Amino acid sequence: MGWLKRNVDCSRGQPGWRRLSLLRWSTVVVLVTILVLDLASPPPLPKARDTSTLVVARDGTPLRAFADRNGVWRYPATPESVSPLYLQALLNYEDRWFWKHPGINPWALLRAGGQWLRGGRIVSGGSTLTMQVARILDPHTRTPWGKAKQLLRALQLEAHLSKREILQLYLERAPFGGTIEGVEAASWAYLGKPASRLSQAEAALLAVLPQSPSRLRPDRHPDAARSARDKVLRRMVALGVWSQAEVDDARIEPVVARSLKPPLSAALLAERLHQADLRAARIVSSIDAGLQRTLEERVNAYFSTLPARTSAALLVIDNASMQARAYVGSVTFADTERLGHVDMVRAWRSPGSTLKPFLYGLAFDDGLIHSESLLVDAPQTFGGYRPGNFDSAFNGPIGAAEALRLSLNVPAVDLLDRVGPARFSARLANGGIELKYPRGGKPNLAMILGGTGARLEDLVGAFASFNRQGLAGRVRYTQDDPLVDRRMMSPGAAWILREILEANPRPGYGLGTFDIGSRPRVAWKTGTSYGFRDAWAIGGTRRYTVGVWVGRPDGTPLPGQYGAVTALPLLFEVIDSLPRTRSDGVPSPPPANVAEIDVCWPLGLPPEDEAPQLCQRKMKAWSLEGAVPPTFPERDARLWNAGRERFEVDASTGMRLSGECTRPHQPRATQIARWPALASPWLSAQTRQLSALPPLSPDCIADGREASNELRIEGINDRATIARAPGSRHGARLQLRALGTDARVQWLLDGKWIAETQGAQAFQRDYEEAGEHSLTALAESGAWTRINFRILEP
Repeated sequence: MGWLKRNVDCSRGQPGWRRLSLLRWSTVVVLVTILVLDLASPPPLPKARDTSTLVVARDGTPLRAFADRNGVWRYPATPESVSPLYLQALLNYEDRWFWKHPGINPWALLRAGGQWLRGGRIVSGGSTLTMQVARILDPHTRTPWGKAKQLLRALQLEAHLSKREILQLYLERAPFGGTIEGVEAASWAYLGKPASRLSQAEAALLAVLPQSPSRLRPDRHPDAARSARDKVLRRMVALGVWSQAEVDDARIEPVVARSLKPPLSAALLAERLHQADLRAARIVSSIDAGLQRTLEERVNAYFSTLPARTSAALLVIDNASMQARAYVGSVTFADTERLGHVDMVRAWRSPGSTLKPFLYGLAFDDGLIHSESLLVDAPQTFGGYRPGNFDSAFNGPIGAAEALRLSLNVPAVDLLDRVGPARFSARLANGGIELKYPRGGKPNLAMILGGTGARLEDLVGAFASFNRQGLAGRVRYTQDDPLVDRRMMSPGAAWILREILEANPRPGYGLGTFDIGSRPRVAWKTGTSYGFRDAWAIGGTRRYTVGVWVGRPDGTPLPGQYGAVTALPLLFEVIDSLPRTRSDGVPSPPPANVAEIDVCWPLGLPPEDEAPQLCQRKMKAWSLEGAVPPTFPERDARLWNAGRERFEVDASTGMRLSGECTRPHQPRATQIARWPALASPWLSAQTRQLSALPPLSPDCIADGREASNELRIEGINDRATIARAPGSRHGARLQLRALGTDARVQWLLDGKWIAETQGAQAFQRDYEEAGEHSLTALAESGAWTRINFRILEP
């Protein structure tokens, strides 16, 4: 060490030492200068907010791209996401030494300069990929100063970024003509496929296109593009990267002139996801690209003949994951007349009757009903609210399952009145259906008929509960959305409801008219809001749940269009086109707490061997947790007590005995089963006789059990024939009233409601249709009468 120090000390005055020191100081000065310049003018690296956004399907297929603030279409890309064939063509044709040079390739620059000096024109370029990225990020003039600036920028990029990051910038920002930037956007725009699936011919085309994007655009200059592509292919053979046979096959492929068209599928969902994350460069949705395209075309074709300003929405979800597989927010996104920009999947609309299954589910869980509980579909008033059915007709006594399948309104309102509107609203909210009421409004009986607002996506998420053991869920639109399950009803109630709704035959088919194994079992429900403003159809299989809405976004009526006619056919078309498994058409066994039992009407209870007369109609029913609730009691205290009626009769005469009789009798205890009073007009005379009390023995004092059912219609006689007055422009005009009651009276013509009166109040009506008619007057007290008459042809 001492020897080394002496030699160093002795050499300090020599010229070589001075030259070495000068070189060191020069190097330091150069490095400091570069550092100062770099700090003063850092490379203009792109920022996240400057990028465009691409929303893709679950398989990576672009659904919709959102241009950056300069209007440029640019899709995310990485060296791993593009085809290796493209990377081979790009690096070997543009920059073979990319992974080794420091940003500039002096030999390539010297070669390009020599070729220019010898030939007087540019034969080959000397720019590296790093230099091309520098020019993309910071465009320069074609002057020596501009070229020097490009070289410095290239060095800066190499100092700030890794080789992979520089390559990714090129893959995302290389110019490909017009507003298309990056290989992924170019691949979809020109070839209609992702950059990961390029052939050798396609890879060569996209590798050369940025050299002169305007001159080589395949949609405008296919011949020039082909010539440039073949040049790349020849280079690949010369370098030994691809074989001659591979290149010969590649040259056969034509360059197809394809017009540029940005992807526009699931446009409204893509916009929704983009607005939720404006900074994201790539958003992966849960959409199935092929199914989405198919259903968009089907919806467009299906509803193209509907009246102006009509739109539609369709949502398909996977029950297991709650992920959306198809999302059609409007008939046609760009159709201004149909307000195609309004997303009806998440718009607040009147749900019509689509909430009814959830009400029945709550009633099952409460033990209020079983599947064949006797309900009454007859004109009734609930605190001043008088609901009617869609067709104004009534069915009289009906089972719960059939009332739900037929979507009858009066039984549903009756059930909601017993459950409680506020409690039902809370249950819906717990299951994910938030309801929207008018300003100052609150849950009420009208909500079950659509007197509130709901969203299609919430309804679909809730309907999935029938195939998810009672668990509803929030619909997921991306893989990152959390799975949020919500208890809507018990697994047993969900199973019963699914059985009820699946047993509803498809329109045009009766039960057993087609092989149930050849089509999926569908638990479906339709709905129509007041004034034909909304038509709904929602249904589910074991695997999928589908919702359809049809109407006008501006809320104006669409006369004649209702759920079963407008929305339901499309629902079944979609369900039949979905992938399915063998289990989709096979019934599933009931849960352990659901049992099939025998019940009897009118009591709604199991048959009793010791009292067979109580079982007037016997049927199979599904019971939950062993609950077998009886038929609901009458609401009006003035009505007789529907249900079991116990009394004594004389063993010899069969006449009824009261508590006080003047002569001795041989009493025998007996009982009858009475039907609800309002069901009487729909019962046969024989059935009414089975529920009637025997006459009271003449020597017994009245016991108050006799029901006063005597009602008389004044204004027309039974079996009368009437004709229009001569010269009258209107039909046969009648003024009628009901005598024998002070209660409200409902009037039905041929089973359809036509008027309501109070007591003996009269009403006037014109009867236009010729032929036989029946007129029924039904009082709240259960008293009723019916007459038949005939209207002559005018």
